[in-house]
Amino acid sequence: MSVDIKPFLQYLEKEKNIKKEEACALIVEAIKSSVEKSVMAGQNVEINADPVSGKLEAFVVLRVTDSVSDPLQEINPVAACLIDEEAKVGQEVRKPINVADLGRIAAKTTQQLLNQRFRKIEKDQVFLEYKDKVGDIVTGTVRRTERGNVVIELGTAEAILTHKERCHGDEFRTGDRIRCLLLEIREDPQRGREFVLSRANPAFVRRLLELEVAEIADKTVTIAAMARDPGYRTKIAVDSRDPKVDPVGACVGARGARVRNIVKELGGEKIDIIRYHAEPLKLLEEAIRPAKPRNVRIDERSRSIFFEVDEDDMRIAIGSKGRNARLTSKLMGWGLNIQKATHAAESFEAKAGDAAVRIADQLGLPAELVAKFVGLGISSVEALEGATVEDFKESGIPTEEVEAVLAAYAKGRRA
Repeated sequence: MSVDIKPFLQYLEKEKNIKKEEACALIVEAIKSSVEKSVMAGQNVEINADPVSGKLEAFVVLRVTDSVSDPLQEINPVAACLIDEEAKVGQEVRKPINVADLGRIAAKTTQQLLNQRFRKIEKDQVFLEYKDKVGDIVTGTVRRTERGNVVIELGTAEAILTHKERCHGDEFRTGDRIRCLLLEIREDPQRGREFVLSRANPAFVRRLLELEVAEIADKTVTIAAMARDPGYRTKIAVDSRDPKVDPVGACVGARGARVRNIVKELGGEKIDIIRYHAEPLKLLEEAIRPAKPRNVRIDERSRSIFFEVDEDDMRIAIGSKGRNARLTSKLMGWGLNIQKATHAAESFEAKAGDAAVRIADQLGLPAELVAKFVGLGISSVEALEGATVEDFKESGIPTEEVEAVLAAYAKGRRA
């Protein structure tokens, strides 16, 4: 006697996304395994299921023999002919079984096996759906909190946001819709497959920028370097492949609209976007603005940069709890050694440089040329009054350069 399982197959295909052919194979395997281990132990059971008609049939396969030694596996010719008129010794006959009469134990075992198999299929389907989304941003709904982990429903999957992967200040309530980075799909020996989310990973900010800034999405603007202290501050160095596109302006947006959306998503985390430079000194100047580095010394061997900042800029350069200096160091990939400069200890080179620029402007000459005279103690144009070429004979400055400076001074006096 057959059983119609077509409605069940339709349900599995529509609600669980399990194909009828696959469902039939699982049902056949589960029933065969359960009945052979319970009510029909020791017998050869055959189960057939048609995915098109939904017809399910069960049989006991018996071998026809003149001398029956095992009634569970064999049948005599007379009884065999009642099942199949053409049955002969040595052949096999298939005795129909009423599926509904297989017994409560067999039915329960079958149900348990099917539930296990269908759950595994569902989990595999969810894995296939999300495995290519690792590293992308996903949106989900907060469901509950378990042992400090926030459980988030992504639709067909449940994911966890651990305390470690949350930002400082992140607080969520049941029902909140939040965006996270799908960090990894982890295989846990005890809990099985886990979908792990993150809002603290720097890649979360990177993906938010790619979604918000079209120029980053189309590769016109690139994120060259990034450093983040989750919940507090992120520093990003951007570059442009198109000289006509300002990378910083593209990321900030009109009136700061683009970066403001990201700051809002991150709960007020500060975002510093600067232009990237391959040269360490220029990148340093960009990264610690508005502080200005002075007396910079670069040690290529140890990848360290030593520099001074004015006393008023010291707090800016270091930042709250050293955060700005630490993020700048991480962004650049160089160790930073910051010291406070005092006006009394201002280097002679700095003073000479300022004087050279001022005098060069007045004389209309290159600052590099004038700097040689400033190095001799000439700190103003007036100091050249009455000077002659002979006065600079011992200075080491070429005569033609001395003549050029004195001629420029004389011309300025006449004017």
